[in-house]
Amino acid sequence: MTSTTTGTHAGVSFDLDSLHAGIVDPEMDSMRILSETAMRFPDALSFSSGAPYDGNYDLADLPLHLDRYIKHLRDRGIPEQRITRTVFQYGPVNGFIQDEVARMLKQDEDIDVPAEAIMITHGFQEAALVALRGLFASPDDVLLSVSPAYVGIRGAARMLDIPIQGITEGPDGLDPEEVAAAARALRAEGKRAVALYVNPDFSNPGGTVLPLEARRRLLEVAAEEDFIILEDNPYGLFARDGETMPTLKSLDTERRVAYLGSFAKSAFPGARLGYLVADQPVTDSTGTTRTLAQTLSKAKAMYSVGSSSLSQAVIGGFLVDNDYDLRSATRQLAAVYLERLDVLLAALAETFPAERHAEHGVSWNSPRGGFFVTLQVGFVADLAGMEVSARDFGVSWAPMSMFHIGGGGDREIRLGFTNLAPEAIREGVTRLARYIAATPRD
Repeated sequence: MTSTTTGTHAGVSFDLDSLHAGIVDPEMDSMRILSETAMRFPDALSFSSGAPYDGNYDLADLPLHLDRYIKHLRDRGIPEQRITRTVFQYGPVNGFIQDEVARMLKQDEDIDVPAEAIMITHGFQEAALVALRGLFASPDDVLLSVSPAYVGIRGAARMLDIPIQGITEGPDGLDPEEVAAAARALRAEGKRAVALYVNPDFSNPGGTVLPLEARRRLLEVAAEEDFIILEDNPYGLFARDGETMPTLKSLDTERRVAYLGSFAKSAFPGARLGYLVADQPVTDSTGTTRTLAQTLSKAKAMYSVGSSSLSQAVIGGFLVDNDYDLRSATRQLAAVYLERLDVLLAALAETFPAERHAEHGVSWNSPRGGFFVTLQVGFVADLAGMEVSARDFGVSWAPMSMFHIGGGGDREIRLGFTNLAPEAIREGVTRLARYIAATPRD
């Protein structure tokens, strides 16, 4: 920090390198750049977003959900003055809709935890920050993570100065034996794998699904190597009928899993509401035992004081309205996503025929659900290339390299399709093909 005088004006200025490493790191800027590119080129069709479909949003639903939650409280015999304070005042740090979320988790995911094991957060991101801050106490503690991974977990670790080590996933997701090997290698270096981040259902960005036996083995590895699994599951509700997989948390018999959830995809992202399920007991020096979620309230209090009371009331009403069964309530939405996924895969197959691969050099995975498809191309696909694509060809996408930990994905792009109509998806693939044809392969 320096003091400067320019003309008649004096003040403080900063060199970027004097700020925290997480602010200086250009990799932490990728999501902002993607967002600003969309604003700078509004006519470009955007495959760069992971936003949910917003064609079913209705402003009239907001007061209906709020009224439903207020009626729910009245039906429970809560005094009117207390209801008023609940909605208008600061609330408990860990929130006040834990009972409703607990019922939803039992109904949808067969996760049976008490309300006190749940913390209501400002989306996934705060849940991740709170969990990481509580679990990582030593500079020798390391976060293992599937790679590629959602940039939010990388950013949270970076902002908290927590070292993160990526484990590259294959077509079927993370290999539990590679996780075990990574934990053992860290121990040999005098370090400790404290937690593993994984997105086992239609991962962002890869779209992979971890097989059932791998899920069971991963829980065994967590017990053998003594670490916690941070399970992120925003997309599990949107599987095809008959293809739903049990969450790691529902299979967890030793409290090895902390579950991080969000209402961004099942309700709407504007509520900025999520939750952390942490039922592990924590005993203090007096012998008092509380859940990890309750204990971590100290961190949440310092980050945000508490989650929005108004958002909680609206989401609470949304849960009550749907009888705590979001899996059934989102079937129509899942059908929209699956249709768009099928349209994208068909458009790619038509535009880039497999028999002409030597000519176009394009291939892709074929996920069974989720929000993303990964495209392999014959050139380096970075943020600069994405800007050219958006500006000159009218289509944007996300470079996969921004999701890899420790390098990789330079010739891959992520296509998010959920908020594009089928005709826009087909046109977007046509524009993308023009960009790919115009870009020299290397």
